[in-house]
Amino acid sequence: MKQLMSHPYALYFVYTFLAVGVFFLLSGVWQLLRRSENKHEARNRRMKMIAGGATAAEILAVLKPVERGGWITRLPFVGDLPKAMRQAGMTSSPTLLILICLSISAVISAMAAMKVTLWMAIAIGVTVGFLLPIGIIRHRRAARIEAITKLLPEALDLMSRGLRVGHPLNTSIASVAEQMPDPIGSEFGLIADQVSFGDDLVDAFAEFADRIDIEDVHYLSASLGIQHGTGGDLARVLDVLSKVVKNRIAMRRRIQAISAEGRLSSYFLSAIPVFIFVSTSISNPRYYQDVYDDPLFIPMAIAVVTFTVLNAVILAKLVRFRI
Repeated sequence: MKQLMSHPYALYFVYTFLAVGVFFLLSGVWQLLRRSENKHEARNRRMKMIAGGATAAEILAVLKPVERGGWITRLPFVGDLPKAMRQAGMTSSPTLLILICLSISAVISAMAAMKVTLWMAIAIGVTVGFLLPIGIIRHRRAARIEAITKLLPEALDLMSRGLRVGHPLNTSIASVAEQMPDPIGSEFGLIADQVSFGDDLVDAFAEFADRIDIEDVHYLSASLGIQHGTGGDLARVLDVLSKVVKNRIAMRRRIQAISAEGRLSSYFLSAIPVFIFVSTSISNPRYYQDVYDDPLFIPMAIAVVTFTVLNAVILAKLVRFRI
């Protein structure tokens, strides 16, 4: 490493790679965190595309791309990345995202290697360049699913009111797509576009349930499928389903409030070992280097990491409740 950095042009290359890596990192974080709408834009993404002159086929191609998992689905930890990106409302390529994350990780690791040990530099690069973007995507997926769950009762009530005044079901779905904000507005807009292209209504809602993959939407899909086959008062079914979803949301929030102290304790206990290791490595880099040659170092390090991970997993399981 010292011989490499002694080259007269080495620093220029390092600074260039660092600038490119930081640019990609900030651009990716901005794309992931930016709001999809504001008061000056259309109410949801689909309506904005319609206002821009996009056809229904173009909207379906962008908002509902063809699913291509490929080799990514066979990888550990990131196997669900294509599905997570769809649930997060992202239409970019998972393969491209992984390649960009790996590139950023390599650049950050190379820069960090000048200040800390090689293994520490690799850990920093992987954490910042790879694990952090993946974590942001998973967080955005959870936030989007939570938003859909929160807006679903209002959408069901709107559909029910439309049916009671005599509107057909397709018109009620279209009214939800036009009046409701993202993400529920765009999702119902996709259903309306699919039906307009000739897809069966039950199949469109089944795809919606598979795409979002939450129980409340599966209940909606099953209810519509049963009603479509047997008939009945669909408005009343939607009213009952709306009340069920509202009660589930209230119960979920109550349990989250009760378990808040336990979740905070689990986060704190899981973060303490990592904080101690990182702070010690930064303040005294030779603290662990002096024992690298000891034959017991590697087995003990593996044991410590294993028990730390198990501790975090067990604590997370203890404070996670499914409603």
